[in-house]
Amino acid sequence: MQFIPANIRGPLFMIVSTGSYLVNDTMMKLTTAGLPPYEVLLLRGAAATLWGMPLLFMLGYGRQIPLLFERKVLRRNLCELAAILCYVVALANMQIADSTALGQVTPLIVLVGSSLLFGERIGAARMALIGLGFVGAVMVAQPTMQGISIYALLAFGNAAMAAARDLAGRKVGAEVPGMIVAISAVVVVLAGSGIAHLASEQWVMPESRHLLLIAGAGLFLIFGHFFIFMAYRVGPTSAVAPFYYCFTVWAVISGLLVFGQFPNALAVCGILLVIGSGLAIVSLDGRRRRLAVVA
Repeated sequence: MQFIPANIRGPLFMIVSTGSYLVNDTMMKLTTAGLPPYEVLLLRGAAATLWGMPLLFMLGYGRQIPLLFERKVLRRNLCELAAILCYVVALANMQIADSTALGQVTPLIVLVGSSLLFGERIGAARMALIGLGFVGAVMVAQPTMQGISIYALLAFGNAAMAAARDLAGRKVGAEVPGMIVAISAVVVVLAGSGIAHLASEQWVMPESRHLLLIAGAGLFLIFGHFFIFMAYRVGPTSAVAPFYYCFTVWAVISGLLVFGQFPNALAVCGILLVIGSGLAIVSLDGRRRRLAVVA
């Protein structure tokens, strides 16, 4: 991946990650119309494991499989488990626009946490552009926010735990391959969702279309996990985190292509704001790198 310019590598990985997650979410949404949410998570985890384990051997990581359970890797992926368990319950009980809008708090928490924990400087210009990206994401989601409920708190909990996941991922050693981290996340969520399903749901026999959708969701889930981890590994947080807002752009595309939902004028303006702020951050980061070389 060295052929990709350094200043766009992290943002590009984040864009690919959010797109992969959105394809996964779209297939999950289609599946949960007929199956309980934790059962869907369990089946998706099984599918992703079946995809992922052969992939590890194909990539030559067979001897590194014990790293799936390395302490720092597990810490990151337990945060992922907490985030997804919160998200599924929130999504099942509130409007998707509201849960999506609350999820956009994640990059802001990541940036603040990165500044406090790792001493990473953000700068006023970046903060202003990040704020514009957040405004654009909310314009796309267009939440109703009809009161604060336990489900809204769970949606915020998802955002907070996703941020904790990404911050914890910064502490994973460079010797641990990104794909190992991704498959570890799959295994941890598989185990957690299995416990949640047994504790709270009745098994519903899936149909063949459910299994096909779950198989696809499991594959794209792996790429989502891999690229979001690699995005923060190869790029500075202040340049990468704002591109998490691309999730809302992908959501509009999914709504248009899969569910026939056309974005209104406000959503279109929000998309342009998200894209514009992201491009400005990449340009700012490139200019900073050039000045550093000259100096």
